[in-house]
Amino acid sequence: MESNSGGKRVLVTGAAGFIGFHTCGRLLQQGNTILGIDNFSTYYDVALKEARTSILKNHADYDIARVSIEDVDTFAAAWANFKPEVVVHLAAQAGVRYSIDEPRSYIGANIIGTHNVLELARHYPVKHLLAASTSSVYGANTQMPFTETQRTQTPLSLYAATKGATELMGHSYSHLFGTPMTFFRFFTVYGPWGRPDMALFKFTKAILAGEPIDVYNNGNMVRDFTYIDDLAESIVRLADAVPGREPVEGDSLSPVAPFRTVNIGAGTATQLMDYVAALEQALGCEAIKNFMPMQAGDVPATEASADLLRRLTGYKPDTSPSIGVPRFTKWFREYYRV
Repeated sequence: MESNSGGKRVLVTGAAGFIGFHTCGRLLQQGNTILGIDNFSTYYDVALKEARTSILKNHADYDIARVSIEDVDTFAAAWANFKPEVVVHLAAQAGVRYSIDEPRSYIGANIIGTHNVLELARHYPVKHLLAASTSSVYGANTQMPFTETQRTQTPLSLYAATKGATELMGHSYSHLFGTPMTFFRFFTVYGPWGRPDMALFKFTKAILAGEPIDVYNNGNMVRDFTYIDDLAESIVRLADAVPGREPVEGDSLSPVAPFRTVNIGAGTATQLMDYVAALEQALGCEAIKNFMPMQAGDVPATEASADLLRRLTGYKPDTSPSIGVPRFTKWFREYYRV
C-alpha cells in the first residue's frame, strides 16, 4: 500500500534530528516540498546534525530555517512565509535521564515550543498537525500491550510529563479551533543516524572500544524496538489519516475534537539481552556487561498495540532487531570509520 501524501507543503520541526532527518527523507520521496525547522541544539554532537542536513539539502524541494521553536517571532515568520499545509512537529528535548538533571530545558522546548506550534496552527491554519509524543506517557501502567485508550496520568519522569502535557494542550486547541491533530507515541526508536545518547549508539561505541556497557535493571528489561524506517513510513501514512468524525475500531478519536493519539511501535516485546545479543552478533564480539540497578524514571517494560496504526494506515512496523541492528552497526562503522 503506497501513501498518497505527495505534493504537499510540509513543515517539519526538529528536521536535523534523528527522526526528523528520516521523516523528511521519506516525505521528499513522496514528492512533498519541505521546510525544516531546527535550532541545532548542542545537546549532542552538532556535526551529526549538520551531516544529516547536508544530505537533505541535496534535494531541490528541501530547505531549512535555523531557528528555535521557542523564538516565536522568528519561527512565526518562517511559518507564515512557507505557508505549510501539513506540520510534523518533532522538535523536543528528549531523554529520560537528562530530564532529571536539566529539567528546565524540557519546559522550554517541549511545553513552550509546542505551545508556539499550536498557536501558529491556530493563526495560520493547516490541514493536519502531527506531533511527537512518547511511549513514556504510559508511565506506571503495567497492562501490556499499551493501547491508546489507557490512562496516562502516572508519568515517571519530567520528560514523560511534558510529553503528556503536550497531548492535553493539543486536544484543547483542536477542540477550540478545529485543527485536526494526531499525536503519535514512539516506542524505542533505533537505526542509522541515531542519537549518541541512545542505548544502541552507546553500546556500539563502547563495545568497539573494548569498554563495558551499562545494562540497567540487571538486564531484566523489555522494549518494543521500532526501526527508524518503519517509524518514518508510519508518520508519512498517518499524514493522510486526518482525524474526522467517524472513529475506527479501537480508536482514540476524541468525542469533541478532530484529535487522536496513535502508537507507533512494532507490537513485539523484545528482551534487552536479546537486543544486546543481536548487537554482539552484528559486531562479531562479545560485550563486557556492567549490570546496574534500574535508572530513576525508567520503566521495566514497554510494548505497543499497533492495531490502531494498522487500521488507519494499512501498515505495521515489522523490522526485527536481527535485521535493524546490523543496519545500524554498518552505518556506525562507515560514518565513524571504525
